[in-house]
Amino acid sequence: MERSKSFALIFLLGAFIAGGALGITADRVLTRDKHSRGRRPSVDRMASELKLTPAQRTQFDSIASDGRSRMRELWRPLRPQMDSVQKIGRTLGDSTHEQLKRILTADQARKLDEMRERGRKRAEARRRSDTSRHQQKPIP
Repeated sequence: MERSKSFALIFLLGAFIAGGALGITADRVLTRDKHSRGRRPSVDRMASELKLTPAQRTQFDSIASDGRSRMRELWRPLRPQMDSVQKIGRTLGDSTHEQLKRILTADQARKLDEMRERGRKRAEARRRSDTSRHQQKPIP
C-alpha cells in the first residue's frame, strides 16, 4: 500500500511539474509575438561579435526581422490550441497542487503554498524581464 502511495505521489508531482513547464512554454511562445518588435539582444550580440559594417547590419537586421515574421506566421494557426493547452495545464497544475496538499500536514501545506507562490513570482519576474529586454530599441 505504501508503495502505491509513493508511485501516486511521484506521478502527481510529475504531472504538476509537467503542467508548470507546459504553461511556461506556452506563455513564452504566445507572448513572443508581442515582444519581438525591433531588434533582439541576441541579434545585437551577434552583430557586435561579427563586427558588421553599417551596410551589413542593415541587411542582417532585415533578414533577422523577416525570419521572425515568418516564424510568427508559422505559429499563428497554433495559438488557439496553445491557449487551450495552457488553460488545461493550469487546471491540471491547480488540481495536482490541491491533491498534494491533502496528504500534507497543515504546516507542510502552508509551506507548499509558499513554495508555489515563490515559483510564480520568479516566473512573473522572468516574463517581465523578457518583456523589458525585448522592447523596441532605437537604431544607433
